[in-house]
Amino acid sequence: MDRTQNQWAEYSELAALFFLQAMATATWLVPLSRVLDAHGVAQIRPYAFATTAVAAFISPLIFGAMADRHASPVTVLRGLAVASATGLAVVAWSLQHAWPAGLVLLLIQLYAICAAPTGSIANAIVFSRLRDSQRQFGPIRATATFGWMVGCWLISLLNADASALAAYAGAVTWLVLAAFTFLLPAVAPPPSTGRLTLRERLGWDALSLLKNHDHRVVFFTAALFSIPLAAFYPYTPPHLKQLGFERTSAWMSLGQVSEIFAMFALGTLFLRWRLKWIFGCGLGIGLLRYLFCALDSPAWLLAGVSLHGLSFTLFFITAQIYINERVDPAWRARAQALMWLMIGGVGNLVGYLGSGFWFNYCAAAPPTRWTLFWTGLALAIAAVTAYFLSAYHGWGPGRRGTQSANPVAPGATAGRSDDGPAAGRS
Repeated sequence: MDRTQNQWAEYSELAALFFLQAMATATWLVPLSRVLDAHGVAQIRPYAFATTAVAAFISPLIFGAMADRHASPVTVLRGLAVASATGLAVVAWSLQHAWPAGLVLLLIQLYAICAAPTGSIANAIVFSRLRDSQRQFGPIRATATFGWMVGCWLISLLNADASALAAYAGAVTWLVLAAFTFLLPAVAPPPSTGRLTLRERLGWDALSLLKNHDHRVVFFTAALFSIPLAAFYPYTPPHLKQLGFERTSAWMSLGQVSEIFAMFALGTLFLRWRLKWIFGCGLGIGLLRYLFCALDSPAWLLAGVSLHGLSFTLFFITAQIYINERVDPAWRARAQALMWLMIGGVGNLVGYLGSGFWFNYCAAAPPTRWTLFWTGLALAIAAVTAYFLSAYHGWGPGRRGTQSANPVAPGATAGRSDDGPAAGRS
């Protein structure tokens, strides 16, 4: 009984960690588009969303390397949460007092640099305490989805969908997360292996993971898939608004409903499906989601929003589990940070800026040609799906214990090419 109680207590801690980190992120990101519109700085919208991408090139690998080698990931997360709270409060103040758009954008960028590493470091903390990530990670990660939904509901409840109050709410949530980290046991970094090079201190040695073929395909697909997906949060709320919906942050949370169901089903899917088809299904649902949005009607747009969680879980959460299972624990934080760099850096930077230009083209002559906008993005996802299905081979044998010890290609595997239902259980 004591063991069961201790296990549930541990799971509760990890669930609360995910809940708070996701809630803090959602309270600012989801209403951001309408907040900028309401404060007369709509012209910086593509660049404001792109700040997360720029930040992904700067901070996740650096702080991932710190969490792997120098300090407890819990301590690193605490410092970043405090810095994020401070930065977001200053952003709110600047919007309320009508500071110049360029200065507001700079402040949003500074906040993004602080917040960007928190997701990958939270993943590293959770994975370090799980004994069977394929079975356990999905249900625990579902609490992050619920936290995201609560963040959306809170903003709409406060009627802050177009208010700087959304940023203040996010700042308070970041402070709550910082306080909560004092309840988490420290996760000690591995013993020092000697003097580190500048490349190692910056975390860029994680790029050697890309020398493994399937690792490279998964990382590259994540980046490519993120490009069209980057349009979802900037442009779905305005589309909803144009179709007559109010409290758009709450409506956007429909995507997280399907995400929760997918999280709990993920363990069963790992047992019954080839990994390739879990990834492929996530890509296919992403394509279907944008085709629904292209129909430009209230019911179909809500259907498209609802599919967001399925697509996200089946591809991106599966990718996080893939990394944890196939990469040595000493590389855990850097590997998760590299994934965030590919998604939040490469993918989102190209996606936010590219979708901004694409939207301007589709909206050049009112009304906005939403069907053209979403169809173009759907075609991009179709191309990414074709690349993945043709390039991905499948897992090699076993789990971490059978990986190659070759330091040039950490996490490399050899042998069986079929990633069947027992791939993660061998």
